[in-house]
Amino acid sequence: MRTLPRSFYLRPTVRVARDLLGKYIVRVLRGRKLTGKIVEAEAYCEGDRASHSYRGRTKRNDVMFWEGGHLYVYFTYGMHFCANVVTRKAGAGEAVLIRAVEPIEGAEVMLKNRFGRRQRKTHQSLLNLTNGPAKLCEAFKIAREQNGKDLLEDEIYILNGEKIPVSRIGRTTRIGIRDGRDKKWRFFLKGNAWVSEQY
Repeated sequence: MRTLPRSFYLRPTVRVARDLLGKYIVRVLRGRKLTGKIVEAEAYCEGDRASHSYRGRTKRNDVMFWEGGHLYVYFTYGMHFCANVVTRKAGAGEAVLIRAVEPIEGAEVMLKNRFGRRQRKTHQSLLNLTNGPAKLCEAFKIAREQNGKDLLEDEIYILNGEKIPVSRIGRTTRIGIRDGRDKKWRFFLKGNAWVSEQY
């Protein structure tokens, strides 16, 4: 599988969100590869009241205005990090929140990252490992230091994966927002056990 090219991220944000399903996000940590299949993503666009970029460029959201193909990581609720893929041309202020991934490689390391001790790898512990945006950041050790990372480099990158047929893609309004609740910009793999909220 090949790393996604810059051109993948420069396209319209809603399309990128949908097309990220089935792709593989890879985090190289102390020589180990942690890999997860993206199973849920949400788009945040220009002029979108739910987007961090809605009120303009700030120190906090600066990376969101970079050229597509960078990682925008933000801190929320005073305790959690969330990872977003920046999209479109520089200055657009658009991104896709990666809401959930299915663990593929390095689950033992992910379990230790999340729970701080040796956690027995069971079906239940795996299901609770990366089924939410904050959980996947903990599992992949993505935090403030990863904000602005270029997804075409070798620390964090996304690989091309399977092409998901339209019949397997669910589409709903986004989760946990007050504004922009009418927009159906959340995409997920139907029936996948790691999707954060099933519909």
